[in-house]
Amino acid sequence: MSDSTHFYEPRLGHGLPHDPFNAIVGPRPIGWISSRSAQGQLNLAPYSFFNALNYVPPIVGFSSIGYKDTVRNIEQTGEFAWNLVTQPLVEAMNQSCAAVPPEVSEFDLAGLTPAPSRLIQVPRVAESPVSFECKLTQLIPLQTAAGETVPSWLVLGEVVAVHIDQRLLKDGIFDTAGAGIVLRAGGPGDYFRIGPEQLFKLYRPR
Repeated sequence: MSDSTHFYEPRLGHGLPHDPFNAIVGPRPIGWISSRSAQGQLNLAPYSFFNALNYVPPIVGFSSIGYKDTVRNIEQTGEFAWNLVTQPLVEAMNQSCAAVPPEVSEFDLAGLTPAPSRLIQVPRVAESPVSFECKLTQLIPLQTAAGETVPSWLVLGEVVAVHIDQRLLKDGIFDTAGAGIVLRAGGPGDYFRIGPEQLFKLYRPR
């Protein structure tokens, strides 16, 4: 093994000041998930293990390290909403990851407004320029290659409705660069913002 390569087996530890896995797989979209318990209590939490997974039907997914309020709520109701995190919303997003009891609404904690959805009973974040209304398709406990259970849950949901602020549609195309999308990175407090300077075009071979 070359001395110029840092090699490690995750089960034995990475030997670095901070786990590089999150930094290598990233920056990552933020799963800012709103949910409602069976009793009607609202919850809002960001998840850094999130992405889009299918076109037709559109399916998104996020992984929760531990069985948290969000997972419990979605398992109870079968619904959740994803809300886009943009630069003006980063402080509110950060507030919503505070460890608070289930009876405390992160909407109130972060000073955000619940907006009614069209097809699900879970509200969206009114301040977010894009939201997906989702219905649970699969809730999967993760496991190791050896088949041992990991205390993490993969939540998959079909996007049944989409809300987009009209100002972000330029000639019918979503303005990714202009939306000010914020992504999670690998450091303890590292984030990135997408802007026009990151844009380049690359077309598929014909």
